[in-house]
Amino acid sequence: MQALSDCSSVRSGQPSSGFTLLELLVVMVIIGLLAGYVGPRYFAQIGKSEVKVARAQIDAFEKALDQYRLDTGRYPTTEQGLNALNARPENEPKWAGSYLKKAVPNDPLGNKYVFRSPGEHGEYDVFSYGKDGKLGGTDEAADITNW
Repeated sequence: MQALSDCSSVRSGQPSSGFTLLELLVVMVIIGLLAGYVGPRYFAQIGKSEVKVARAQIDAFEKALDQYRLDTGRYPTTEQGLNALNARPENEPKWAGSYLKKAVPNDPLGNKYVFRSPGEHGEYDVFSYGKDGKLGGTDEAADITNW
Protein backbone atom coordinates (compact mmCIF):
# COMPACT_ATOMS: atom_id res chain seq x y z
CA MET A 1 0.00 0.00 0.00
CA GLN A 2 2.93 2.30 0.71
CA ALA A 3 4.15 2.01 -2.91
CA LEU A 4 0.80 3.25 -4.18
CA SER A 5 0.88 6.30 -1.95
CA ASP A 6 4.42 7.19 -3.18
CA CYS A 7 3.24 7.10 -6.80
CA SER A 8 0.19 9.19 -6.04
CA SER A 9 2.34 11.98 -4.47
CA VAL A 10 4.30 12.34 -7.72
CA ARG A 11 1.10 12.59 -9.74
CA SER A 12 -0.53 15.02 -7.35
CA GLY A 13 2.12 17.69 -8.10
CA GLN A 14 4.03 17.58 -4.84
CA PRO A 15 7.72 18.34 -5.36
CA SER A 16 10.03 15.37 -4.98
CA SER A 17 13.48 15.59 -3.47
CA GLY A 18 16.65 14.63 -5.39
CA PHE A 19 18.14 15.40 -8.78
CA THR A 20 17.12 14.23 -12.19
CA LEU A 21 19.51 12.36 -14.42
CA LEU A 22 19.67 15.35 -16.76
CA GLU A 23 20.72 17.70 -13.95
CA LEU A 24 23.46 15.30 -12.89
CA LEU A 25 24.73 15.01 -16.46
CA VAL A 26 24.86 18.80 -16.86
CA VAL A 27 26.89 19.13 -13.64
CA MET A 28 29.26 16.37 -14.78
CA VAL A 29 29.82 18.10 -18.13
CA ILE A 30 30.55 21.42 -16.41
CA ILE A 31 33.06 19.75 -14.06
CA GLY A 32 34.69 18.01 -17.01
CA LEU A 33 35.03 21.28 -18.94
CA LEU A 34 36.56 23.03 -15.93
CA ALA A 35 39.03 20.18 -15.38
CA GLY A 36 39.96 20.23 -19.06
CA TYR A 37 40.63 23.96 -18.91
CA VAL A 38 42.33 24.26 -15.51
CA GLY A 39 44.28 20.97 -15.48
CA PRO A 40 46.80 21.74 -18.25
CA ARG A 41 47.42 25.22 -16.85
CA TYR A 42 48.03 23.78 -13.39
CA PHE A 43 50.51 21.17 -14.60
CA ALA A 44 52.36 23.76 -16.70
CA GLN A 45 52.92 25.74 -13.51
CA ILE A 46 54.44 22.70 -11.83
CA GLY A 47 57.15 22.54 -14.50
CA LYS A 48 57.93 26.23 -14.07
CA SER A 49 58.13 25.88 -10.30
CA GLU A 50 60.59 22.97 -10.62
CA VAL A 51 62.88 25.22 -12.68
CA LYS A 52 62.58 28.01 -10.09
CA VAL A 53 63.47 25.60 -7.28
CA ALA A 54 66.50 24.33 -9.20
CA ARG A 55 67.68 27.91 -9.83
CA ALA A 56 67.30 28.71 -6.12
CA GLN A 57 69.27 25.60 -5.14
CA ILE A 58 72.05 26.47 -7.60
CA ASP A 59 72.15 29.98 -6.12
CA ALA A 60 72.53 28.49 -2.63
CA PHE A 61 75.36 26.26 -3.92
CA GLU A 62 77.11 29.33 -5.34
CA LYS A 63 76.96 31.11 -2.00
CA ALA A 64 78.25 28.02 -0.17
CA LEU A 65 81.02 27.55 -2.75
CA ASP A 66 82.10 31.17 -2.32
CA GLN A 67 82.27 30.68 1.45
CA TYR A 68 84.27 27.49 0.92
CA ARG A 69 86.70 29.42 -1.25
CA LEU A 70 87.08 32.17 1.36
CA ASP A 71 87.99 29.56 3.98
CA THR A 72 90.22 27.28 1.92
CA GLY A 73 91.57 29.58 -0.79
CA ARG A 74 90.11 27.56 -3.66
CA TYR A 75 86.94 25.90 -4.90
CA PRO A 76 86.45 22.15 -4.49
CA THR A 77 87.71 20.00 -7.34
CA THR A 78 85.38 18.20 -9.71
CA GLU A 79 86.26 14.94 -7.94
CA GLN A 80 85.38 16.39 -4.53
CA GLY A 81 82.17 17.77 -5.96
CA LEU A 82 79.43 19.52 -4.06
CA ASN A 83 79.79 16.98 -1.24
CA ALA A 84 82.85 18.98 -0.13
CA LEU A 85 80.37 21.54 1.15
CA ASN A 86 79.14 19.09 3.82
CA ALA A 87 82.05 16.77 4.54
CA ARG A 88 85.68 17.76 5.02
CA PRO A 89 87.71 16.67 2.03
CA GLU A 90 90.97 14.84 2.74
CA ASN A 91 94.00 17.13 3.06
CA GLU A 92 91.89 20.25 3.56
CA PRO A 93 93.03 21.72 6.90
CA LYS A 94 91.29 25.10 6.47
CA TRP A 95 87.85 23.60 5.87
CA ALA A 96 85.41 25.27 8.29
CA GLY A 97 82.10 23.80 7.12
CA SER A 98 79.55 22.58 6.91
CA TYR A 99 78.61 25.14 4.27
CA LEU A 100 75.09 23.81 3.65
CA LYS A 101 72.48 23.15 6.32
CA LYS A 102 71.50 19.83 4.75
CA ALA A 103 73.07 17.29 2.42
CA VAL A 104 73.31 18.23 -1.24
CA PRO A 105 69.86 17.47 -2.68
CA ASN A 106 69.03 16.13 -6.09
CA ASP A 107 67.44 18.61 -8.44
CA PRO A 108 63.62 18.87 -8.31
CA LEU A 109 63.43 16.32 -11.14
CA GLY A 110 65.36 13.72 -9.13
CA ASN A 111 68.71 13.99 -10.95
CA LYS A 112 72.06 14.85 -9.40
CA TYR A 113 73.51 18.30 -9.96
CA VAL A 114 76.65 18.40 -12.08
CA PHE A 115 79.66 20.26 -10.66
CA ARG A 116 82.83 21.01 -12.62
CA SER A 117 85.82 22.87 -11.29
CA PRO A 118 87.42 24.46 -13.17
CA GLY A 119 84.37 25.09 -15.29
CA GLU A 120 83.95 25.76 -18.97
CA HIS A 121 81.93 28.94 -18.28
CA GLY A 122 83.66 30.26 -15.17
CA GLU A 123 85.74 29.16 -12.22
CA TYR A 124 83.17 26.43 -11.67
CA ASP A 125 79.99 25.21 -13.33
CA VAL A 126 76.94 23.95 -11.46
CA PHE A 127 74.00 22.74 -13.50
CA SER A 128 71.12 20.35 -13.90
CA TYR A 129 70.38 18.63 -17.19
CA GLY A 130 66.70 19.56 -16.92
CA LYS A 131 63.64 17.41 -17.42
CA ASP A 132 65.09 15.28 -20.22
CA GLY A 133 68.26 14.42 -18.26
CA LYS A 134 70.43 15.23 -21.29
CA LEU A 135 72.75 18.07 -22.20
CA GLY A 136 70.91 20.87 -24.02
CA GLY A 137 67.19 20.95 -24.60
CA THR A 138 64.51 23.60 -24.82
CA ASP A 139 61.68 24.84 -22.59
CA GLU A 140 61.28 22.55 -19.55
CA ALA A 141 63.92 20.17 -20.92
CA ALA A 142 66.54 22.96 -21.04
CA ASP A 143 69.57 22.76 -18.77
CA ILE A 144 69.42 24.87 -15.61
CA THR A 145 72.82 26.49 -15.10
CA ASN A 146 74.76 29.02 -13.02
CA TRP A 147 76.02 30.91 -16.09
